[in-house]
Amino acid sequence: MPIARIAPALGTAIPAPALVAFVVFCSLAMTENPSGLQSRNSLGGQMPPSFAQDVARVVAEVDRIEADTLSQLEQTRLDRQGQMRTLGKLLLFDKHLSVNQNEACSFCHMPETGFTGPIQSLNETNVSYPGSVRTRFSNRKPQSYMYAPFSPVLHYNALQGDFVGGNFWDMRASGYRLQNPSAEQAQGPPTNPVEMGLPDSACVAYRLSNAPYRKLFETVWGADSFNIRWPTDVEKVCATPGPSPADNKYPVHLSEADRTRADHVYDGFGLAVSAYEFSPEVSPFTSKYDYVQAGKDQFTPREKLGYELFRGKARCNECHRDGGPGEEPLFTDFTASNLGVPRNPGLQYYYEGQPDQRNYSPNLAGAAYVDMGVGSFLRTLQSDSGQLNPDSEWIKLAPKFEAKFQVPTLRNVDMRPTPSFVKAYMHNGYFKSLKEVVHFYNTRDILPKCKAGDPGEKVTCWPAPEDSTNLNKRQLGNLRLADEEEDALVAFLRTLTDGYKVPNPQTAK
Repeated sequence: MPIARIAPALGTAIPAPALVAFVVFCSLAMTENPSGLQSRNSLGGQMPPSFAQDVARVVAEVDRIEADTLSQLEQTRLDRQGQMRTLGKLLLFDKHLSVNQNEACSFCHMPETGFTGPIQSLNETNVSYPGSVRTRFSNRKPQSYMYAPFSPVLHYNALQGDFVGGNFWDMRASGYRLQNPSAEQAQGPPTNPVEMGLPDSACVAYRLSNAPYRKLFETVWGADSFNIRWPTDVEKVCATPGPSPADNKYPVHLSEADRTRADHVYDGFGLAVSAYEFSPEVSPFTSKYDYVQAGKDQFTPREKLGYELFRGKARCNECHRDGGPGEEPLFTDFTASNLGVPRNPGLQYYYEGQPDQRNYSPNLAGAAYVDMGVGSFLRTLQSDSGQLNPDSEWIKLAPKFEAKFQVPTLRNVDMRPTPSFVKAYMHNGYFKSLKEVVHFYNTRDILPKCKAGDPGEKVTCWPAPEDSTNLNKRQLGNLRLADEEEDALVAFLRTLTDGYKVPNPQTAK
């Protein structure tokens, strides 16, 4: 049995010599395996048996999509919009933009699952995905970036008493600098130590200067984009996992002019990614719901009931807005809420309290960690991936937003490669089906409390919230929905999946 399943928090019930031996084993394994792939017993939490094979499969699919896009680039002449979008797609599917050149942005956001986590075995267990350093995991489920560019720049609405906009579960990609939250979201993972792991944003510019699509980048952002004098140790620095040392924040040592140029490349990276996410390939508005609204199809009786419940008795539409006059139906209001989601004990993040081979500990709190969401972003001023709280006046608002997480769009919430594929839901992936989510909204406050793993969990009882601060008691908890009404809501949510084909009337007869 893995060590983490013996002790609730790594180290709490393990003799010191055994703990040291375990850490040394992980360090040796990483040293002997440049790819960073580990066996299931060399991690704090228990990896699914198919972990290595699942990771390799996704990496191979990322490589295939990148190769296909490069071949299309060589065969077609693109207009300015096409150039920008194609560049953004190449950036998202380029694994060389990570510290070990083994993880693209899209590794955690694949098309067949609505641009979120594509590995079922992880969705069912650890929820978060490994970074370029394969023993490092983040604290949250990969968020879909379909329709992400429609989010406004983060702002505080004083009359509403709410933050609106931004990207990421904790809203930290505010968009204030580039006036584009999804562009700033794209700039997060490359320098996040538990994701793509580069020690310096300049490493993105350096890797792009050697990319096969460098010419396209220069066409979009200027022929002098990579006119940068790189230090002789740049390759060594960019192959060293972050975070950078406290006394050497920018380990790629550049002149002021070259640093400015590298920063412009990084901004171009983010803006191009956002352009691709805005494209019909990622945000197409082609669900059955859209066809029904256009008068080109009809809901089934169950879907129609679900939509009526969504807008009425179930109160979903109060946060997941389906639009109004002049609004796109995005199924979110871009605010944040604490739904009282229970702690997910399967998160790998709880077992990352000990230093790795580079003396980095993603989660010093270990099993005691509590995700404080938007409040944490407002309090700490800077995240691992570099986003800053842009307004010091917001700091005093942090207590009001503790434990709140962004209201996600419901579009493509059920997109999956096969009907049996398991997705994870909410910021910590506690729920494994839309039925579980709807049942929780319906019964959170009326079913008895139980512990994780107890008989009846998620059906006849619920564990307590991970954190009950600022708990939303207005729009969920006791909706008084019958079981068939829950099922009708799920049926409606499935109509929000893009790529719908209107049945041929002749075929339907």
